[in-house]
Amino acid sequence: MDDNSVRVGVLSFHDSKESKAICNAVEELGHEPVWLRENNVLLRFTDGTFVLEPDVDVVINRLLLSTATQPVEAVGIANAIARFRPIVNDPNAAALASHKIAAAATMVAAGVPIPETALAMGTTTVGRVGPTFGEEFVYKTIVGTHGGGAWKVRQNDLLTGTVGTRRAFLQELVRADRERTRDLRVYVVDGTVVGAMYRYADEEEWRTNVARGGSVEDATDALPATVEDTATTAASAVGLDCAGVDLIEGEDGWYVLEVNPTAGFRGLFRATGRSPAPVIAKVAVERVGGSVDDELVEQLRATLDDSVPSCVPSEAEPIGSDAPVVGLTERVVVSGTTDTKSVAGRAEPVNARTRIDLQLAAAIGAGPIQVGTTDSVENGRRRRPVVDVVVGVAGTERTVDAIVEDRAGEQYPILLGRDVLAEFRIDVASRYGGRIDESLEE
Repeated sequence: MDDNSVRVGVLSFHDSKESKAICNAVEELGHEPVWLRENNVLLRFTDGTFVLEPDVDVVINRLLLSTATQPVEAVGIANAIARFRPIVNDPNAAALASHKIAAAATMVAAGVPIPETALAMGTTTVGRVGPTFGEEFVYKTIVGTHGGGAWKVRQNDLLTGTVGTRRAFLQELVRADRERTRDLRVYVVDGTVVGAMYRYADEEEWRTNVARGGSVEDATDALPATVEDTATTAASAVGLDCAGVDLIEGEDGWYVLEVNPTAGFRGLFRATGRSPAPVIAKVAVERVGGSVDDELVEQLRATLDDSVPSCVPSEAEPIGSDAPVVGLTERVVVSGTTDTKSVAGRAEPVNARTRIDLQLAAAIGAGPIQVGTTDSVENGRRRRPVVDVVVGVAGTERTVDAIVEDRAGEQYPILLGRDVLAEFRIDVASRYGGRIDESLEE
């Protein structure tokens, strides 16, 4: 690195491909990336000064608040750094965007069109407001990711103001006269659209998320000017430098669904052949007066280098070494749209997805059942019914799309897959001695 290089910190406590790609882009642009992780970061206040180790000139905030166990702690850490170092994606703006109701209020105040939305605190209010949303509408948790915590419901479904410990809200189901359900993801960096893609829902699925099997199509060059203005206005209103803005088209125009502060961009690269990583790196470098070669930025955009970056600190422990521990069997709190049950569950990390008993799913109002996932089998692949559920274990909560199966007669009504266990270490010698909730027994 030369004397003019900028040290760019990527603040990310998760091992994501996007964080790796940004680190690699910083290095390719001739600057020094520093991956700020849990195991190598020190914040210290001494003699009236702030010390950050490893020190950097500017920070790119990639903290995932929607899946964080303690999001307030994550926001606080980022805010402490932001008091003394320039930061791309202000922590408060990221927190605002992660809260769907707060973000909706901000966009409405800025004149950004959103679907009809209502947050009702109690069951009585939900029952009063629900009929104004038509025969079918969307029921969402205030915080969610990858389409988790979102249900398409009907007027006769029993709904409450919460799903487990999470508040939920109602939203208009925006439709257009189209054979396949689709929405639009527009990636905005520093007020400019750097890529856009249509996302089409997988067969028998109504959500378009790539994480749920949705297909993608490049929309960058065909993006209507009004949609581009709406997306950039939404990102600006929330206060984000980098954002994935999700929009949906109705009969009378486009509406913003969400503004994502840490949107993934592997699907965007698949659709467009263009990576936002070098552009994000450019914004950070220029934020502190550094310079980059614009032609090189465009060249780098044609690849998505998400290999392990050279800046991974060798002295730091691998991500996950300080992960919380769960036993082979655990008390699991599982929530649907109408109820919450406490049951005994078993860790099954060989399964990618959590599996839930049909009777338990019905008891908590987990539904409607979607046929939106696949399982590998000996002679190919097959469809399995799934439902969204909120799973609480060892003091954490995850919204997952669990496979529904008849587990009558089995000891455990829920088997925890890697979708829940990914951030845990399993102590096979530890077992939970509790009983299955007797209210489920006939």
